[in-house]
Amino acid sequence: MGVDFTPIILSLKVAITAVFFVVLCGIPLAGLMARRDFPGKDALEALFTLPLVLPPSVVGFILLWLFGKNGPLGQFLAHTFNVSVVFHLSGAVIAAAVVSFPLMYQSVKAAIESVDRTLENAARTLGSGEIRVFFTITLPLAWPGIVSGFILSFARSLGEFGATLMIAGNIPGKTQTMPIAIYMASESGDNRTAVALVLIMTIFSFLVVFWLNRWSKRQQKGMIQGEGRK
Repeated sequence: MGVDFTPIILSLKVAITAVFFVVLCGIPLAGLMARRDFPGKDALEALFTLPLVLPPSVVGFILLWLFGKNGPLGQFLAHTFNVSVVFHLSGAVIAAAVVSFPLMYQSVKAAIESVDRTLENAARTLGSGEIRVFFTITLPLAWPGIVSGFILSFARSLGEFGATLMIAGNIPGKTQTMPIAIYMASESGDNRTAVALVLIMTIFSFLVVFWLNRWSKRQQKGMIQGEGRK
């Protein structure tokens, strides 16, 4: 009996969708936190990075409370749009986005902070507005950090288990992602399926990290060579 590829397809759908929202929110928030000071900034930054240190079960419990039928966000979605994310693939997307967001945020924020502000100030003196400076100066120079954050967030989303299980559950063909399928196969004694899925995820994760390391080294080498020509 062959391996069911449905959990793999579901995991890819979840990871791609989650990373889309992580990039959409992570880049502007990282830019804001890297370049602005305001009251409560430290508390907000701690909140952004909290899912990185909390156990996945705690993150899942918080999400279940927020999006459950009696939770504030759950009631809002039910009354306004007549939708529920609990035990639905959208719940898995939310869980993956929440746990992977800190990786994107931290990577992009560090990259933006490393950008030379004199280049941004020079663009401002030439008449460029803040938005144009951000998109034409800051983001291109911070590109390596953005790519690293994207890849790490995607890999983290693909491997999310605990929070996903709590809010999306284990519904084969609907919410059973690859990590959950591995766990269930192992629990039921289906070692053949478990081993096959483990190998697929391990090889894929290895290739992602390997490519990222090689790409980062090429970027650093290019920067050093560029500095040498000056």
